[in-house]
Amino acid sequence: MHRKQIRKGSNVPYISHLLSVAALVLEDGGDEDEAIAALLHDAVEDQGGKATREVIFDMFGARVAEIVDGCTDADTIPKSPWQERKQQYINNLHGACASIRRVSLADKLHNARSILRDLSKNGESTWDKFKGGKEGTLWYYRHLLELFLKTDADSWMVQELKRIVEQLSLISEQ
Repeated sequence: MHRKQIRKGSNVPYISHLLSVAALVLEDGGDEDEAIAALLHDAVEDQGGKATREVIFDMFGARVAEIVDGCTDADTIPKSPWQERKQQYINNLHGACASIRRVSLADKLHNARSILRDLSKNGESTWDKFKGGKEGTLWYYRHLLELFLKTDADSWMVQELKRIVEQLSLISEQ
């Protein structure tokens, strides 16, 4: 589904993100359905909306589709405004099951690591590739971290996300 897609602002094939998220899920003790959902977590959002969700349901079952649904912030085009979408995603995570939170956390951790790497490589222009810009992106990651600290504080991934978000915050203040 993502074979022609690359990571924002790079030439890195998108599959690298999906494989990284799946690896993080498995390293955290996730099961096969969670790993499959990790590989598909952006498919509905980026590759066909509700029709793609139906394919996922038919091929992998209700549990995988439910996890993907929980990790999807928009399944329509055009998408709703960025801030509204991100706030709704955070709100939805509050009541999400552990499997959805695990896949979401792995996704956000990999994205945050990528932002940190890109900042060290490309500097402040890194923020330009995000609809929320620097302020919005930092707001989003700080709020996600706050949520994950409440729901999954013992997870090594939450502690790693905390470390990365703190570094992003320090770099952005310089």
